[in-house]
Amino acid sequence: MAGKRDAVRAMGAVAAVAVLTLTAAGCSDDTSPSDAASKAASAAASATAKIGDTVASATAEAGKKLDEFKGGVNAKDDVKLGDVTKDGGRATVPVTVTNSESATRSYAVQVDFRDSGGNLLDTIALTVSNVEAGKSKEATARSNRSLDGDVTADVARALRH
Repeated sequence: MAGKRDAVRAMGAVAAVAVLTLTAAGCSDDTSPSDAASKAASAAASATAKIGDTVASATAEAGKKLDEFKGGVNAKDDVKLGDVTKDGGRATVPVTVTNSESATRSYAVQVDFRDSGGNLLDTIALTVSNVEAGKSKEATARSNRSLDGDVTADVARALRH
């Protein structure tokens, strides 16, 4: 819930800038400045709601995927992320899973993508199957949509079974 709240707060700032920009730019003869500002605020609020819904949907989907990973134990320390890059606008990050167990294990990993202010932009869950005992295996986490600006990634949850 806090991530959605952060995303909505960030979009509120964008809405405020849009309102100020439209107000400063003036309006046509048949539209008052308050009408233009109201329309801009409404459009910005709609965009904010859509982004908030997208993040909430991705978070719910990632949570479902990890919840389906039956009998998993916390394995967050077994997962390391590389540097975030952009691939056609979508954020990608290399994921390295190291199995410190004495048997082959599979992992479910939730990766959160955040902006420079720490606000949640997107989340993804991926499975890294059959990591041999004492070995590492690579995967790639890719955001569900294009993300703007500087993006960081962190491991929100990781389960091993």
